[in-house]
Amino acid sequence: MKVSSDIKPVSYLKSHAADILKQINETHRPVVITQNGEPRAVLQDPESYDKMRNAIGLLKLISQGEEDIKQGRTKSQEKVFKKIDKLLAKKQK
Repeated sequence: MKVSSDIKPVSYLKSHAADILKQINETHRPVVITQNGEPRAVLQDPESYDKMRNAIGLLKLISQGEEDIKQGRTKSQEKVFKKIDKLLAKKQK
């Protein structure tokens, strides 16, 4: 993977948008768009974007779970299953 090929100035984007989109969708590597030599945007294919968003969501859930453990906001598996069994038994009546 050659990172330098994935960095393009905004002027290149303006004149080669279709080529950049083809590259992104074939390689699944994002392209960094620069303006005045500074990074200003990242273009990414939809599939990779969705995967990234899902991964971030999972990481947030893990972080929240870790914080719950630190704060003592937990229940034993046994208590959870007993509560579920009770709720299911009420619904079956």
